[in-house]
Amino acid sequence: MKLRALIVDDDEATLDLMKFRLENDGFNVTASSRGASALENIREFDFDIILTDYNLPDTNGIEIVRTAKEVSPETEIIMITAFGSMDKAIEATKAGAFYYVEKPVKFDELRVLIEKAVERKQQKREIRELRGRLASRSSYEGIIGGSRAMQDIYEIIESVAETDANILILGESGTGKEVIANAIHFKSLRSKKPFVKVNCSALPKELIESQLFGHTKGSFTGATSDKTGYIGQAAKGSLLLDEIAEMPIELQPKLLRVLQERVYYSVGSDTPRDADFRLISATNRDPLEAISAGLLREDLYYRINTIAIRIPPLRERMEDVPALAEHFLEYYAEKYRRPVRGFAQSAFDQMLNYTWRGNVRELQHSIERAVLLCKTERIAELGVNVSEENQLAGSDIVRARFSTIAAGESKGEFFEEIGRAVATNLPEPPFDDENRDVFDLLEKGIVKAVLAKNGGNKQAASKALNVYRPRLYGIIKRHGLE
Repeated sequence: MKLRALIVDDDEATLDLMKFRLENDGFNVTASSRGASALENIREFDFDIILTDYNLPDTNGIEIVRTAKEVSPETEIIMITAFGSMDKAIEATKAGAFYYVEKPVKFDELRVLIEKAVERKQQKREIRELRGRLASRSSYEGIIGGSRAMQDIYEIIESVAETDANILILGESGTGKEVIANAIHFKSLRSKKPFVKVNCSALPKELIESQLFGHTKGSFTGATSDKTGYIGQAAKGSLLLDEIAEMPIELQPKLLRVLQERVYYSVGSDTPRDADFRLISATNRDPLEAISAGLLREDLYYRINTIAIRIPPLRERMEDVPALAEHFLEYYAEKYRRPVRGFAQSAFDQMLNYTWRGNVRELQHSIERAVLLCKTERIAELGVNVSEENQLAGSDIVRARFSTIAAGESKGEFFEEIGRAVATNLPEPPFDDENRDVFDLLEKGIVKAVLAKNGGNKQAASKALNVYRPRLYGIIKRHGLE
């Protein structure tokens, strides 16, 4: 498709010349000699580039810039005027203009600016689309969760999935380490090849070497035939070693040698075999504690830990609980053919007041049980014990303060100004005994302020923030804002 350009200039000769030049460069050009018609076009069409004069009969270029940025923040604008001054340049760029040039314009130089502006818009669109996919409330490659912590994980997966870097997934039991591993494999270039999963803690210690590397017939008692091990089965694909800290310590040097030399030997064989697989490891132990306890070799840890992904426990991302609950409800209602359609407010209150020490797995089993026992269309009881010691503690007082934002600025400028204010006033780290990060504090501050503005009305607050109400309930509960 052709790129679309808007030219705004009250000088007909300039307007015709610019239109002619841009059409020759392949643009679909709309020309306006007045600000009013330009503003109508901006509201009707999505332009890739806007070129506007500063002085217009019925308005000025700053108004064009501001309106364009409000309607389509990704569109870039170049200001062109014969009345150049530094003040106007500052005003134009502050309003959101990409660049500011003076007449007479050298079109070859302007063409370079236009190309950069269009490229910048396309990059913004790609970033927005990527973030939109990552921020999907329903799922990301089978993972449920829209919290900021999960967004960070999604971005890591996007960055490393297509590489062969070794991945170490850390998290408590039940947090979904295998689901993350699935996403990495199926986003990788090896996705069409096998994905072999091995639970190191479930394998008999005397057989784990044979299971991992394979064996030849007669290599030990009971070896009645050749067997391909898990590494061989994962050829050109991925290998998940779950609970890797439970692997026998005497076997770990052999795994390390495979990762270093990319060859392995079956038990009872001297023939080297190619070890062509991508390793994903997972553990619910703290690796450094496992090393100190003699359960994990330090050299192996650094080899498998090229990229570490830490999955926070569910109690630290309570805003994800409603979305997970809805996902499990839909799944089990269909599986068991039960006419359950949703949750009553009492069920939401229970799930958001419970710490879920068993993490996602405990939530999943609770929803399955609730679906099976529910006699109505809405689940009112989850069957969890919400005692005082199980309830989540509130957050600390927000430490970030914002500068007053001048009226009339675009939304993009508004939040950019907030970002600058926060960055300018950040204390030297560490600024919090609990190592609370700035985004967490900002989240609490924003939600608290919006609730106050709306008199505590959660429905109005969710609309103002443009978030699902269950997600808002999770944020409120996590920060103790009831």
